[in-house]
Amino acid sequence: MTTIAYQGEPGSNSATLAHELYPGSSMLPCTSFEQALDAAKFGDVGLAVIPIDNSTAGRVGDVHHFLPDSGLFVVAEHFLAIRFDLMGVAGSSLDQVECVRSHAHALRQCRKILREGGWRTLVTDDTAGAAREVAELGDCRHTAFAPPAAAQRYGLEVLRSGVEDDPDNTTRFVVLSRDAAYCPSTGQPTMTSLYFSVRNIPSALYKALGGFASSAVNLTKIESYQMGAGLKASRFYVEIEGHIDEPHIALALEELRFFSSEVRVLGVYPAHPHRQRRVRQLDG
Repeated sequence: MTTIAYQGEPGSNSATLAHELYPGSSMLPCTSFEQALDAAKFGDVGLAVIPIDNSTAGRVGDVHHFLPDSGLFVVAEHFLAIRFDLMGVAGSSLDQVECVRSHAHALRQCRKILREGGWRTLVTDDTAGAAREVAELGDCRHTAFAPPAAAQRYGLEVLRSGVEDDPDNTTRFVVLSRDAAYCPSTGQPTMTSLYFSVRNIPSALYKALGGFASSAVNLTKIESYQMGAGLKASRFYVEIEGHIDEPHIALALEELRFFSSEVRVLGVYPAHPHRQRRVRQLDG
């Protein structure tokens, strides 16, 4: 057994997934993503379970900025269906609601009901923490968007269930470790995540990515990040289908390194079954 770090309080989606993936393990709730990453980096825990992007609200920005310099590696991914309930203190009703509090990312996943209600919002550190704060306030005017488990944990009443905009709302989590434990190349669906910075020459990005096209490597994600205070986006995050030991991917990475000042493989890990299910849904 190993200790697992996650951002949030007990009752959050991160806590639920951490218990699901590593039942019986000790858990370390953290107030911020940076704290959870540091706990893994400095050996306080064995692994960190961190959300990286959401199908409705997009990427979790802070995480992507912290990862390149964290020294950690992705060893697994997991897609979790995300559900939020609007919850308030016992005895409250929907017509009493004036304020909804939750994590910023959760508020962006529930825009429709916020527009309908015309309520003001208050950003909290995490969703389960928002539920705890509402319970502590004991005020019928204050509510929270939080996972269903938080209502029972903090003795709150569900005023409306399933308030997320998209019924297929899904968040992708990654499991991070200090050790670069690349999964073996077995022919099973595999993902590779990496960061790179292009050299300061004309068309460097075009040429760096050209190897993926000529080697028929499928990029599922590419995102840019600014370095320092400048306006030049010089660092890129890429996810590709396949294993670094496959010849066509090794060839693409060789070309990438030629046109880059830095290439760091962040992880080589099994593709979660959700990816194949999603492809079948789109094709069907």
